Amino acid sequence: MRRLPPRPLAVLATAGLLASAIAGCGTESGAPGGLSAPGATTGTIRAQKVMQLTRTHEETGMTLLEGPAFHPDGGLFVVDVTAPPGKPKVLRVDVRRKTVRAVHTDGRGAYTSAQFSPYDGRLYLTDYAHGEIVSLAPDGGDPRTFFAGEVDGARMNPDDIAFDEEGHLYVSDSRGLSEGAAHGRVVRIDRDGGKATVLADGLAATNGVSFDEAYRGLWISELTENRISYLRLGEGGEVTSRHTAIRVDGGIAQTDSIAVDADGNLYQGLHGRPAIVVYDRHGERLATVEVPARAEGLDSATNVAITPGGTKAYMTVSGPGGGYLYTFDALGKGTRQSNGG
Repeated sequence: MRRLPPRPLAVLATAGLLASAIAGCGTESGAPGGLSAPGATTGTIRAQKVMQLTRTHEETGMTLLEGPAFHPDGGLFVVDVTAPPGKPKVLRVDVRRKTVRAVHTDGRGAYTSAQFSPYDGRLYLTDYAHGEIVSLAPDGGDPRTFFAGEVDGARMNPDDIAFDEEGHLYVSDSRGLSEGAAHGRVVRIDRDGGKATVLADGLAATNGVSFDEAYRGLWISELTENRISYLRLGEGGEVTSRHTAIRVDGGIAQTDSIAVDADGNLYQGLHGRPAIVVYDRHGERLATVEVPARAEGLDSATNVAITPGGTKAYMTVSGPGGGYLYTFDALGKGTRQSNGG
């Protein structure tokens, strides 16, 4: 999700509009901008439209699709961050039949990501506006608040989630986005929700988070600095080192969510341009996934999910023209880390 200078995700709180700078996904939107190729010429992958999922909501003035995640049965789940109460906030897409149905709505949540837990099989959602993590049964029922409250004296603005192999959560906390301050964090939450630990702080609007292909470290994107950092992890899940790994030349676009394929390639979503930039684990830019120029009213490609065991990828693309699902052929096969957020 993106933020600052908060393109305010006008979301509804209780009865009225919540003008919360949940612009947690990026900054202000605008016409698509260019990416400067860092040295070598890279390839362009043309994405193809699958279907439209949502339209701009009159109540919030936006639609914003995020968090594509595959369920083991093949269903693709996405969230609409700015959906008002009563409108679908979690959707399930059958990509083969090109059908979509509502799975969940409620009266307050502003959900910016979705991931299935390898521990209990439930769907976990980050509620950016209220600093909570909510879980659902795969059919959208049995909503539970998994985590709420402060972490080290400050409430989170949770954006994306990555699960380790044991089912513990690693959350990008985008604190400081609305103030333009580097207060972002990465927070580890035990799979039972009982303990939350800050692994890294002082980050610039932490957004995307994903394990590498070997679960040895975390890739994280910092939205307001257009950079991807790498956190190397120890056997206990603690951070042993941290460094800036990739600087993204995004122009007016900003770094959003991250997915990683089986070969270790990174798929970096962009807010401010309907495109995804692909890098290898060494930071070499391999390709740019582009939406066809004829597609109008689209200004972000926040996220991508790659079919488990296959290379068919699906990206969430949004803007004034609505919320869409596009597809392209990924460079590597999909795994659990190929669900971006």
